[in-house]
Amino acid sequence: MKETFLLNSEYITLGQFLKEITVISSGGMAKWYLQEHAVFVDGEPENRRGRKLYPTMMIEIPDVGTFFMEKMSLEDE
Repeated sequence: MKETFLLNSEYITLGQFLKEITVISSGGMAKWYLQEHAVFVDGEPENRRGRKLYPTMMIEIPDVGTFFMEKMSLEDE
């Protein structure tokens, strides 16, 4: 599944992103999730929950989906 994720700020951390897409239920689960599951940012494996995600980045989570980060426009607000 490919989806667009709209950012309403300059960036979002990977831990916050996982919570927003309801892969985890709390921020405290991010470290555990990243140790146990593969997550790729722009095709590279990533395990840092504090990794900043910016517009144009692609996040791939096997068995969950592929997400394209985009900046929210004024029309989207």
